[in-house]
Amino acid sequence: MAKEIVIPDIGDFDSVEVIEVLVEAGDTVAAEDSLISVESDKATMEIPAPEAGVVTEVKVAVGDQVSQGSLILLLEPSDAAPAAAPVTPEATPALVASKPAAAPAPQSVTQSPQHRPSPTAKIDEVSFSRAYASPSVRKFARELGVDLGRVSGSGRKGRVIKDDVKSFVKQALTQGTGGGGLAVAPMPEIDFSQWGDIETQKLSKINKLTGKFLHRNWVTIPHVTQFDQADITDLDALRKSMAAEYKDKGIKITMLAFLIKAVVAGLRELPRFNASLDASGESLILKNYFNIGIAVDTPDGLVVPVVRDADSKTLVDIAAELGEISQKARDKKLKPADMQGGCMTISSLGGIGGTQFTPIVNAPEVAILGVSRHKMTPVWNGETFEPRLMLPLSLSYDHRVVDGADGARFTSFMGRVLADANGLVK
Repeated sequence: MAKEIVIPDIGDFDSVEVIEVLVEAGDTVAAEDSLISVESDKATMEIPAPEAGVVTEVKVAVGDQVSQGSLILLLEPSDAAPAAAPVTPEATPALVASKPAAAPAPQSVTQSPQHRPSPTAKIDEVSFSRAYASPSVRKFARELGVDLGRVSGSGRKGRVIKDDVKSFVKQALTQGTGGGGLAVAPMPEIDFSQWGDIETQKLSKINKLTGKFLHRNWVTIPHVTQFDQADITDLDALRKSMAAEYKDKGIKITMLAFLIKAVVAGLRELPRFNASLDASGESLILKNYFNIGIAVDTPDGLVVPVVRDADSKTLVDIAAELGEISQKARDKKLKPADMQGGCMTISSLGGIGGTQFTPIVNAPEVAILGVSRHKMTPVWNGETFEPRLMLPLSLSYDHRVVDGADGARFTSFMGRVLADANGLVK
C-alpha cells in the first residue's frame, strides 16, 4: 500500500513555502532523493524521501504553505530497497542561505575521456556560491561543470532550476567552445549611488536584442578588421550634381547608395564574402542573390533593414528605397521580414564623425563594411601632392571563412570601384 510522506521536523519554522516540486506521479525514487524544496524568509531546504519507492500521487504544488506533518505525496515502497531511517530533526537537510548560498566544498573527481566536463567546466566559486539555486540544482550543475553564476534563473524570484542548467549546457554545446569556453565572470553588482546621484533608465527592447546578438557574434566569430581608404573625389562631385538633379523629385542621393552598388560589385568579384557557414560550421553556403543590410541609428537603438536584390536596381532606385526604409525604421514600422536575408551589412558613421572603427559582423553574414567621415587629404601623384577626398573603410570579416589576403583584396577592389564614379551609375 502507498504510504503517506509528510514534512518532517524542520526546526523553528512554523510554515514554509513550496518553491520546487522535484518529482511527479510515476517517478521512482531512492531513499534520500529530494522530493520538494521549501523556503522560509531566511533559508532554503530540500525534503528527502525516507525510503525508496514509486510516487503514486503528489499532494503539494509550488506556492503552497506547508509545515511539519503536512502531506507531501503518496509513495508505494519498493521491496527491492531497504527503508531508510525516519528523518529526525538531527537528520534534517542542512539549511542553505538563499541569498547568498554557501558554496559546496569542491570535489576532486577523476574524469575519464568519455566523461570530460562540458565546454563550461571552469567554475568561479564565488559566483557559484552566490547563485540562487537549490542544493540538488547545485549538485546537478557541478556534475555538468556549469558555473551557476552564469545561468539565468527562470524559477520563482529568479531561482535557477534544472531546466535552466540544461538550456545553458545546450547553448554552450551548440556554440562550441566559442561562447561557452570563455568562462567570463559575471559583472559585480555595484551601488553607484554611494558616489552621487544616479538615474536608472530601462533599456529598450531593441537595445536588449541588439546587445544580445552583438555579444553572441563577438564571442563566437574570430574577427579581423582590414582598414583602407578610397579616393572619392570624382564620386562626390558626381553625387552632388545628381543630388541637385533629383532634389525636386524628393529623392536624396547619398554616398550610401554608391556604397551599396560598390559592395554588390565586390561580392561578385569575391563570392566567398557572399556566403554563410551552415549550422554545423562544416559547409559554406554560397548565395546567388545580393541583399545588402544597412545599419540605421534610431532613438530606440540600432536596426538593420535590408535592400533586396540590389544588383538589379539602379542607383536612383536604391537611393529612393534608402529614404523609405530609413523613415520606416525611425517610425518603428519595420517588420521582421524587412531585416532578414542580408548578404553583407554596411555601417556608415560618416555623417557623425570618426576616422576608423571595428564593426561587428552581423551573423550569419561573414563580413561587414564600416565607413567613417571622408576627409580632404594631400595625396602624392608621383610628381606632387594634390588634395583628394579620401573615404576611410573598415572591413570586419569572419576569419573562418575569409583570410587576410582576400580581406585586403576586397577593400582594394572597393577603392578601385569607388574611384570610377561613372561605373556606379547604372
